[in-house]
This record gives sequence, structure tokens and C-alpha cells, in this order.
Amino acid sequence: MSALSVPRGGASRWGVLTLCAVAQFMVVLDVSIVNVALPQMRHDLGLSLTSQQWVVNAYTLTFAGVLMLGGRAADLFGRRRVFLVGLSLFTLASLAGGLAQSGTWLVTARAAQGLGGAVLAPSSLSLLTSTFTDMGERRRAMGVWSATAASGAAAGVLAGGILTDLLDWRWVLFVNVPIGLVMLITAPRVLTESQVPGARRLDLEGAFTITAGLALVVYGIVGTDTHPWASTQTVMALVGGFAFLVAALFVEARVAADPLVPLSVFRRRSLCAANGIAMALGAALFGMYFFVSLYLQEVMGYSPLRTGLSILPAGVMTLLGALAAPRVVARIGARRQLMLGPAVAAAGLLWMSSLAYGDDYWAHMLVPLMLFGLGVGTTFVPMTLTATAGLPPSEAGLAAGLVNTSRQIGGAVGLAVLATIAAGATRGTHAAGVLHAQAALIAGYDRAFLVAGLLLLAGAGLASFVRSAATAPNPAVSEETKATQAPTVPDFSAVPVQAER
Repeated sequence: MSALSVPRGGASRWGVLTLCAVAQFMVVLDVSIVNVALPQMRHDLGLSLTSQQWVVNAYTLTFAGVLMLGGRAADLFGRRRVFLVGLSLFTLASLAGGLAQSGTWLVTARAAQGLGGAVLAPSSLSLLTSTFTDMGERRRAMGVWSATAASGAAAGVLAGGILTDLLDWRWVLFVNVPIGLVMLITAPRVLTESQVPGARRLDLEGAFTITAGLALVVYGIVGTDTHPWASTQTVMALVGGFAFLVAALFVEARVAADPLVPLSVFRRRSLCAANGIAMALGAALFGMYFFVSLYLQEVMGYSPLRTGLSILPAGVMTLLGALAAPRVVARIGARRQLMLGPAVAAAGLLWMSSLAYGDDYWAHMLVPLMLFGLGVGTTFVPMTLTATAGLPPSEAGLAAGLVNTSRQIGGAVGLAVLATIAAGATRGTHAAGVLHAQAALIAGYDRAFLVAGLLLLAGAGLASFVRSAATAPNPAVSEETKATQAPTVPDFSAVPVQAER
């Protein structure tokens, strides 16, 4: 990145770090904090299973579709300015979501939150890396930023349970408002403006066609809960979605002067494999949090707080796995770790796919949740390393950002597919004569866990396409490399350092 004005004095620099870390924490927190509150949202707003998915997916789709555009906007229009715009939108959307009086209102607010997060996340990291120019200080700052962000997903599960149980589900959204207001008052005094000279125009066409295409595909899939696959609504949505995605390919290849995703990067086999693994990981991760939250409350009768505490071991193991991953990569190599991590996570999901009515949490869920979290946590670092291996600096940031985007896309589309499969299995169980509502729900959740586990095994298989020479173990991995490849967060939103332009 180009040279920039830097806040004077150590106190100002660490104030920048605090703002950036809190901003990223909020973005990550909001992925997982709503899961525990979904049953209460459904009760108060009359949401269907399809609508519950959209509470999660509306955030994810807009975040994934606009994430790379947000980083480009920060370079073009100024990082502080874009940071404040993203933070303002995120805070206002959180307030609007907490005031929601209908499912449509809530989903729209969540989409606006995702848009704000997609602008806020990359600008916060750009501010951080441009402020800490000394490599020693940058290494320490990145460590703090990564650890704070990585705790967001685990904290979100617990915070969602506490706020929903003690106050109301609306507070899982309202909680962002006072934090956002304090940051909006503080940021202009701490941050200085900076931008990249010569940054080119925004690829609005690419961002729009990608986001619209994904949204229509997901809409078509989740709509099969009430409309057959051959219905006009489903077919039109899917055809329209794929048409937008084809248009996005044309825009990126021929129209955009400065495309978000130059298609030439997909000539690299390891990068393609890493993105495939990222999509499988996102689908499994979103599916696990979604269905385990519903299972614990709707089948086992847990309160929101107890649900949050019960899922917390998965988040903690994800964080521990992510922190240990750089050392493991240095010993066994990224390729082997990309086979091992998803396989361990898949073992946890396949174990949970045998859940039956009356099963105890301690005997049948705790260990699988921990296995899943550990496997996921150890996958993030080698996935980013694989995506960026052998690339010139000008393409490394693009590749790493693309992996994060793929994980978000995989989460949104994967959740839609898994929820459709679960709903079909539940209906089939009822049709087979099983009248117990909870037993029918378990049949659907088990099927979702099974398919998610198989997706992760397929992801582990994709690691065989990774070029081993580019990701071989290196005992001499430097501390600086570990810092810049600090574990991305299990809340799906950590944005890697952008390459210098």
C-alpha cells in the first residue's frame, strides 16, 4: 500500500488498533449472535424455517457480494471516510433490525448490516496496516487484531444466549448501537485520512451481478420448502440467478476496467482447490451453528442462555485450533493439514448425524462439537496459505480475499441447500407415519448433519489437487509470516491484508 499519513504518537496508533479490532469484532459477532435467537424471532414475527434462513443469509450474501468492492472503495475514496460510512450503516441497520415488526423488515435490516460490514471490515484492516508501518509493531498489532476478531464467533453464541434469555431477542441487534455510537464519536479524533493514489474506478457492475445472482439462486433453493422444484417460481428464480452469474463472468472478463476478480487467477490449481475447500467449510460451519441452535432449543428444550453455553465449546476449540494452526502447518505442510482439518470436522458432524430423541448432550453432542470446532480452526490458515502460495504480491491480497468471499458464498448457498434437505427429511418422516414432532425434526437435522459432513470430506479430497511443492512444511517459518497469516476468524469475516498496489 502506498504511503499514508499516520497518527502521531504511540497512544494514537493504539487507539487506531482499538477501533479497528472492535469494528472487526462487531462484524464477526453478528454472524453467530443471531443463531441462538432464531426461535424467539420466529415466535414473535411469525417466521417460517425459510425466513429464519434469510435472517442469516441476508447478512452473508450482501457481505460476500460487496466485500471486495468495500476494500476497493477504501483505497479510492479514503479509508477513514469509508470506515465511517460502513460503521454508520452497520449501526443504523442494527437499530432498524432491533425495531423490526415483520420478517421482511428484519431480513432487509440484516441485508443492510451485511452491506455495512462489507465496507467496514476491509477499511478497518487497511487503516491498521497503513498505521503500523514498523514491522515489529505491525506484527503485534496484527496479533491483537486477529485474536480479538477470532473471539467474535465464540462470543457471539454466548452473547446471543445471554441477551435473548435475560432481555429480548431484539438486543442481539441493539447491542451494536451504543458501541457504534461511541466509535463514531471517537473515530474522527483518532483516525487520519489516507487513500491509494491512482486507484481506479469501482466495479459496481461486477458486485451487483454477483450479489443478485447469488441471492436469486438462494431464493430459488429455499423456496422449494413451499414450491416444488419444477414450479414456475423455483425455475424462474434459479434461471434468473444463473443468468446473473453468467453476466458477472462476462463483466469481469470483458467489461470491467478494473474487475473485482480477474478471471486469470483461476488458472492456478491450488487457488481453485482452496476456494472449493472454503465453500465446503462455509456450508458446514453455517449449517452446524444453525441446526444445533434449533436442535438444542426445539428438541432438547434448552433456554437461549443454556444453548449458547452448550455451543460455546465448538467456538473455543475453533479459536484454539486457529491459534495452533501456524505451528502445525510448519511441521506437516498445508496440503496435509487441509486433508486432516476438514476430515476431523467431518467426523464431528457425522457423529451428530446419528442423534436420536432422548439423547443426552454430554454423551452425544459435546465431543462431536469439539471435534468439529478443532477441525475447522486448523483449516483456516493452510487454506489461506494455499490460496496465496506462489502468487506475486500484486495478486496475493486478491487471492486471500477471494477465499474469504468463497467461504461466505458457500455458507449462504450451503445453508439454503441443507435447510431444504432437512425440511424434506422432516416431511418424509411425517409421511412415513412418525407423528412425534420432535422425532421428525431430529430426522431432518440428522440428514443435514450427514450432508454437511460429506461436504467436508469432499473438501478434504480437494486438498489432493494442491501442489505440494508450494505448501511444503518449513521449519524455519518466520514469526512475521505467522503474524501476517494470523488465523482468520471462524465468524467468516476476517479480511486478509490487501496486497500493495
